[in-house]
Amino acid sequence: MSENLDLVRSIFAEWERGDFSSAEWADPEIEFVMVGGDSPGSWRGLAGMARGFRGWLSAWEAFRVKADEYREIDDERVLVLLYVSGRGKTSGLQIGEIGTKGANLFQIRGRKVTRLVLHWDRDQALADVGLGE
Repeated sequence: MSENLDLVRSIFAEWERGDFSSAEWADPEIEFVMVGGDSPGSWRGLAGMARGFRGWLSAWEAFRVKADEYREIDDERVLVLLYVSGRGKTSGLQIGEIGTKGANLFQIRGRKVTRLVLHWDRDQALADVGLGE
């Protein structure tokens, strides 16, 4: 198993426990991107990533993420196919009931994540990295 895959698995171990507080894995100038969903956007740097993530997470109760599969795309990128569950604070919508399957793309250089792209649509994420049908 590669160092990059080990790093991403360690990040997901925390996220699967509901702990999104650590950013030790992130490059100080990380590019953080959300594709689709209610809050698409792009942020730069640790503070930007924290703002984007915090703003999005604050809309959910009992938000959970579970990795289904890890795929090494190349020497710098790891794609995680995942399942998301939770309940919207305002709407009460249970996203676990509708089976939301997404993906996160980690770009890594020097044991730090330099770019993190959160996709709500798994098929779109696969297409974006050239693995779509």
